[in-house]
Amino acid sequence: MSLTRLIEGSSSRDCAESAVQILTRAGACCELKLPDSDLIQIGSGEPTFRVTFKTDRALRAVPNELALARAYVEGDIDLDGDLMTLLHVRPQLTDVATPSQKVQFGIQLFLRRPTKVNLQAVNFHYTLGDDFYLNFIDQRYRFYSQCLFPTGQETLEQAAEHKLESMWAALELRPGMRLLDIGGGWGGVTEYCGARGVHVTTLTLADDSARYIRNLIHEQSLPGEVIVEDVLAHVPREPYDHAVIFGVIEHIPNYRRFCQRLWDTLKPHGRLYLDASAMEEKYAVAAFVRQYIYSGTHTFLALPDLIEELLFHGFEIVEVRRETRDYELTMAHWASRFENKRDEIIPRWGDARYRAWRMYLWSGAHAFKTNDLQAYHLVAERRTDPGPRPGVRRRCGHFLRSLP
Repeated sequence: MSLTRLIEGSSSRDCAESAVQILTRAGACCELKLPDSDLIQIGSGEPTFRVTFKTDRALRAVPNELALARAYVEGDIDLDGDLMTLLHVRPQLTDVATPSQKVQFGIQLFLRRPTKVNLQAVNFHYTLGDDFYLNFIDQRYRFYSQCLFPTGQETLEQAAEHKLESMWAALELRPGMRLLDIGGGWGGVTEYCGARGVHVTTLTLADDSARYIRNLIHEQSLPGEVIVEDVLAHVPREPYDHAVIFGVIEHIPNYRRFCQRLWDTLKPHGRLYLDASAMEEKYAVAAFVRQYIYSGTHTFLALPDLIEELLFHGFEIVEVRRETRDYELTMAHWASRFENKRDEIIPRWGDARYRAWRMYLWSGAHAFKTNDLQAYHLVAERRTDPGPRPGVRRRCGHFLRSLP
């Protein structure tokens, strides 16, 4: 039966036309199942995925990315097959934050204390229980940021170790040093560096993370400690030799305040190793991610902005390396492992949670593949002078003088 005949014969034909046009423009080879069970094949060859619309309401949401994602999470749409291929449709969809999201973000960014916002955001994203995240991250060092794939053929566990090797070499760590780990996750830095004689002080806002790392220190007799505290409020007893922050700067958009605290916590010539997911435009986070995955002021790294603040606050940039392909492979591994644990995840955390995170992990991998997201690691070294640290007036003057 022809595509036109299928649409004309369907009670959902008015709503289906928009979906068919979008999938066709995207060059998709797929199946579209309508609420009245009509099946439309789009493209030629073997379909790579199927989109099942269970309601006309879901069909009417087609041009809007957030509305479609909400329909999928709530079970009005089913997505089967290769989600990486399906996500090529994203450029055909609008993605606009809702008015309430914009208002809430503005309030949290400008009117509330960053430490309070960070704590609430951590509770929203990181308190599903250790087992939830350990279902899909690497099982060796348990990292929740990009692992490194020098050849692209490494296992996720091997890539996690390469990440630590890169950090160790860049910081020139040696036994007896004191390392600050900002946002310790599940103790990968503590386990790797502690076993090599480095004392690791972990800062975390997540109680589950704190318990996990403390147990790790106790069970393996590692040199280290865990402090439940925001880095923006941390005042050490004495400065640290070096610091590492893996995938946490995304939760700290106030780079100025972060760099001020960092300079005070490091010894002269102490280094920072930072890695992060990044975007060309600060605060440009998908509406779906803000609603279902990250609340608060989460934003991807704006690399030029951070570099500027580091320079303003007495740091020298030692190295910047692109790791976009590494993060793409990392998230593809995560997404595949997450799907494989579907029958274990849904009974414990629910179908809606499974759907939201399945979409999040695959869409992240796709965003890195298409360069909508980037990833970097950066190494900076604290100088002895504190830098110019310009205030608002001086910054405005600098901006005006820079205009042509």
